[in-house]
Amino acid sequence: MIRRNNLTNFSNIINKNKPKVGQTPKTAIWRKNKATVWFYPAREQKYQTPLFLIYSLVSKSYILDLSPETSMIQAFTTHGYNVYLLDFGVPGYEDKDLTLDDYVTKYIEKGVECSLAHSNTKDLTIIGYCLGGTLATMYAAITSQRIKNLILLVAPIDFSHIPLPVNWKQMLKNERPAIENLIDQYGIIPPNVIDKGIKVITSPISITPYLALSDKRGDSHSVEKWQAFNHWARDHIPFVGGTIKQLIFDIALDNKLAKNRLILNGKRVNLRNIKSNLLVVSANNDDLVPEKSTSPIIRLVSSKDKTYKSINGGHASLAVKGYLPDFLKKWLAEHSHSINTE
Repeated sequence: MIRRNNLTNFSNIINKNKPKVGQTPKTAIWRKNKATVWFYPAREQKYQTPLFLIYSLVSKSYILDLSPETSMIQAFTTHGYNVYLLDFGVPGYEDKDLTLDDYVTKYIEKGVECSLAHSNTKDLTIIGYCLGGTLATMYAAITSQRIKNLILLVAPIDFSHIPLPVNWKQMLKNERPAIENLIDQYGIIPPNVIDKGIKVITSPISITPYLALSDKRGDSHSVEKWQAFNHWARDHIPFVGGTIKQLIFDIALDNKLAKNRLILNGKRVNLRNIKSNLLVVSANNDDLVPEKSTSPIIRLVSSKDKTYKSINGGHASLAVKGYLPDFLKKWLAEHSHSINTE
């Protein structure tokens, strides 16, 4: 009976109603289709240089503002930075033809333009997390807008090191016409397919959150944090066909980004064009984006001021700390315009 009750309680915790997330005060300053640029004002502004955050296309961006105790965005605003977040939203079937070209030039570039105008500044800091970092890199390599700093957090750049089984890679290459045709027929890839794909890549890591929960059942605060994170981890969004074809064949298989062979809207994405101050961060226990996939960007750019940092933790560790690690706090302060000097 005791064992049955424990299993029931465990199930109730996992299946509890949707937790409250994204509680940091914000205002929408720009919208396009499903996308929104959110503005989070600094509690007490200390730096003129605003932060512009770009997150992934497959997971929802509220991981960056998961709860008051685990919010990266709140940590930035607490330290005196105005923050802008580009939330791509949830695409529908009508968005099936959106491509990387669209996301980079029609969403990121326009969102940055609007944020610069809203903040009345000439430059800003771009922070790209996960696939958002990949998109940020593409954008930084082709834009004429002023990027003072580029920060890439656990961002895949060299896809030859992504943990995709060799037989999968060969199958994708051999069956490219059939796979592209299948994607075209569906239009968008459903969230449950994205979820299963990530679980296959990260297995057996995908079961570890439940093992962690087993140790925390008696701590209500820890359980609430676990519930919020677990909800996000299962809350994937559809992936539009036009973009996923590019990611599979141009980025993952042909590795065109790292080879400077990617073309977006007629422009070659040459990473040598990136000259802004650069901070690159990887996590030594990241089973989704290994360090070898992130670190090559350091030697591929023209930036004179560039720093590489490996931290202890997994793929989402930085997003849910709830505070800025010392190295990030120091680097940002040294590379941002202080209000006192303006």
